Amino acid sequence: MSDLKAAFEAAVADSKNLSQRPDNATLLKLYALYKQASTGDNTEAKPGFGDMVGRAKWDAWSGLKGTAAVTAMQQYIDLLGSLD
Repeated sequence: MSDLKAAFEAAVADSKNLSQRPDNATLLKLYALYKQASTGDNTEAKPGFGDMVGRAKWDAWSGLKGTAAVTAMQQYIDLLGSLD
């Protein structure tokens, strides 16, 4: 687990240095995987209709409900690795 956590933290750091900005769908997936891996299931209140970005993030994160943290970490690492 500690190796996976270290690899996840390295991937998070690497995500700030991508050569190209990923498309919005990929960014949402990365966000959702990060939140699921670091926080767990989404228990926050759903943002209102006026906050379109917040709602999109909330929906993406909520879509991963029940996903184990280690699974989300590995998926984050794999997705980020496919971007370079």
